[in-house]
Amino acid sequence: MELDYDLVVVGAGTAGIPCAAEAAHGGARVLLVEKDHRVGGTLHISGGHMAAAGTRRQAERGIADSVEAHLADIRRISGGTVREDLVRTVVENAAETVDWLDGLGFRFAPETPRVIYGHEPYTTARTYYGVDEAVSILEVYERVLADATATGRLELWKNAPVIELLTGGDGRVTGVTVLRDGQDVRVSARHVVLATGGFAAEPELFLELEGAPLVSAAHPTSTGDGILLTRELDAGIQGTGSFLPSFGGLPHPTTPGKANWSDRQLLVAAERPPVEIYVDKTGRRWVAEDEPSIDTKERALTRIPDMTFWTVFDDAMLESTRSGRPLVVGWTPEELRAQAGVREGVHRAATLEELAGQTGIDAEGLVATAARYNEAVAAGSDPDFGRVHLPLPLAEAPFYAIRNHAISLVTFAGLDIDDGFRVRRADGEPITGLYAIGEVIGAAATCGQSFCSGMLVTPAITFGRLLGRRLAQS
Repeated sequence: MELDYDLVVVGAGTAGIPCAAEAAHGGARVLLVEKDHRVGGTLHISGGHMAAAGTRRQAERGIADSVEAHLADIRRISGGTVREDLVRTVVENAAETVDWLDGLGFRFAPETPRVIYGHEPYTTARTYYGVDEAVSILEVYERVLADATATGRLELWKNAPVIELLTGGDGRVTGVTVLRDGQDVRVSARHVVLATGGFAAEPELFLELEGAPLVSAAHPTSTGDGILLTRELDAGIQGTGSFLPSFGGLPHPTTPGKANWSDRQLLVAAERPPVEIYVDKTGRRWVAEDEPSIDTKERALTRIPDMTFWTVFDDAMLESTRSGRPLVVGWTPEELRAQAGVREGVHRAATLEELAGQTGIDAEGLVATAARYNEAVAAGSDPDFGRVHLPLPLAEAPFYAIRNHAISLVTFAGLDIDDGFRVRRADGEPITGLYAIGEVIGAAATCGQSFCSGMLVTPAITFGRLLGRRLAQS
């Protein structure tokens, strides 16, 4: 069987849906293919943060902002490591993207726009998300898909992985082969857009491209399909060497190599001043726990053994969180106590030596570290790391430890594209007929070696809409 369309979009997620919809509204005949049984991809698990300067919502709240101010913040946070050409395209069109969602009934969380402290913060409140995080975007997308399908020019296939890119004798991409209902279906198209997401659920590819072991909190469909499909075309890769983990996640209760983001510890000092200490497997502290820069803490995490650490605290420290924000999202002190010895990575013991035995932390190192930390608390000064917030000594049994890993929600490396979203070969030449948008181009393109609030979801939506319009006219 062979079919023919103007455009095939591979991946019905954050970038692929608006691309396909805009192209269909522009007059193109579009096939949108998704390997999962449902659309949305990472929107099902993402916080859905978007960033834009100059939106209607900012104006309504009297917030002054500008494209140049947004660009300056991105350059500062990333240390100038972003793709300037791509980032400028995002930022110049971001307000229109957010206002578009607004006009379609997007349900903003009422506190937005705001400054987010889970990443290095912007100087201005320009981050937005929905009342149901990224699911609020998906709610809008379902209406967008319905409207585009109603034109008769958009067809959606689910449970339909793309297994091959078709090429002509001149190297041009001419279509795809899709596995549908157990049959190989060849689909010809003038243009193919890869919007297949990242690879933070594929350990071997992650180790190859990011150079680090994977502890994943990513969506299970994030398996690097776009990168794997283009290897025979000698596609270039951008963003290698930019890996930066998210700062700490509890091990998944049943699946090794995975982490649960939903029940993570609150480890951002601006959100919860720490009562606990952080130790590595030698039992030593390795950063000021109250360091205000999450970027600094994330970079320090990459330098400790296995990028694994434990938060260690005692019962008095745990009890002190009752009136404030919890140690673990959604867990009361009683619930945390109940998880100790039950939930993977959560431990409790009568002594520090016993706690070390349970966790694999070096006992001598842990005991010595606790003693030195207690001296710092008594003196009101931390000579080792300069920690300022020293509320309680580590002294009242029982003692607790929670194992944390450097975790990956997104991937920094990805397909190299030009400023028109065309995939480039390793020699820099564009591959005719092939485009890429969304996380498949790598987070480093729009975040650099950093996490810039909203600079993953916003580029995906914005690039998708811009490219869909453009391809409908070509």
